[in-house]
Amino acid sequence: MRKTLKIALVVLIIVGAALFWWRHYFVFGEGVKAGDLNYLVRKGYIFKTWEGRLIQTGFKTPTPGAIQSNEFEFSITNDSLATVLERASGKFVELRYKEYIRPLPWRGMSRYIVIEILDIRNPQEKSQTLIPYQAI
Repeated sequence: MRKTLKIALVVLIIVGAALFWWRHYFVFGEGVKAGDLNYLVRKGYIFKTWEGRLIQTGFKTPTPGAIQSNEFEFSITNDSLATVLERASGKFVELRYKEYIRPLPWRGMSRYIVIEILDIRNPQEKSQTLIPYQAI
């Protein structure tokens, strides 16, 4: 009986550790977001983390003729990336990120963690390239 209980306990601990890793450390997706950096702030009661918001403008809305503004909230674990983005508030930025299933308190409050800055430009320098529609 004791041997069965010990084996069951070890299996339960292994399954629990695998589930914890999958929910908090498994990279669910990676991608790039671009938009105007709204803010970047370091905050937290116990774990001080970098939190930011990117405003993405778009045209696809439920209401015809309206312009939609999408907000992308993210966290940054790398202090050197955060210091570069601190100086880019209000500018157009392109960020590469990783998406996790659940956040961790010491990693940030968001599921999205920025891992690289691809580009920083003034808002006037955004490319306005339109692809013309060609009927076949």
